[in-house]
Amino acid sequence: MSARLMLLIATVYGFSAVALGAFGAHALKAVLNDYTGPVYQTAVDYQFYHCLALLTAGLLQLQLNHRGFRLAGLCFSLGVVLFSGSLYTLALSGIHWLGAVTPIGGLFFLSGWACLGWGVYQSVRGEINAD
Repeated sequence: MSARLMLLIATVYGFSAVALGAFGAHALKAVLNDYTGPVYQTAVDYQFYHCLALLTAGLLQLQLNHRGFRLAGLCFSLGVVLFSGSLYTLALSGIHWLGAVTPIGGLFFLSGWACLGWGVYQSVRGEINAD
C-alpha cells in the first residue's frame, strides 16, 4: 500500500469516526440501548485509534520506505473495516453472528502493530546502536 493511499484512507477514517461518533451520540441515542451503545462506541474508538496508527504508518513510509509500514497500513485498513464495521453493523442491526467477524479485525490490528514495530526496528536500528 502506498504512503499516499494510507494517508488518504487515514483522513477518511478520521473524518468518518468523528461523524459516526457524533451521529451515535445524538441521532442514534433513542436506537442504541445498554448493550448496543457501548458496542457502537467501541467501534468508533477503535476506528479513531487506528486512523491515527494508519496516519503514522503512512508518514513513516514517506520518510523511511520500509515494507513493514506498507503491510501495517494494509492491516490497519482491513482491521477497521472488519472490526469496527462488524461492530457498527451488530449495534445497528442486532445480527449477533457478526460478532464472529470482529476478532478477525482484531487480528489485523495486532498484525498491523507488529508490522509497524518491525518497520521501526529495521529502519532505526543503526541509529539506535550509534548512540
